[in-house]
Amino acid sequence: MDASLPKQERLCGKTAVAALFEHGKSFQSGCLRCKYLRRESSDAARIIISVPKRNFKRAVKRNLLKRRIRESYRRQKALVAPGMDILFIYTLREVLPYEAIYADMTKALESLGNE
Repeated sequence: MDASLPKQERLCGKTAVAALFEHGKSFQSGCLRCKYLRRESSDAARIIISVPKRNFKRAVKRNLLKRRIRESYRRQKALVAPGMDILFIYTLREVLPYEAIYADMTKALESLGNE
């Protein structure tokens, strides 16, 4: 499987994000809160990542966490069924190392696979 994260695998657009917030289900997995919604199409899963400015004032830390979350998803995206829209929100107030984020992402994606 291709381990890249192209543009068509990123969730964008107001209507798609609004539908995810309105109709999506959510759960917590370690440092990540996940909100997901199944789509009718069998296209690749699409993701969006959020690190709240309330918890991290500096953009450098927010961007670091987004890169870590994106990389941990990219390496494990084979665990996700196609046709899913997923939102990952980082909920802690401290910066975790990559290994901890990777472990939490593994738990989250396994939970998504069981849904």
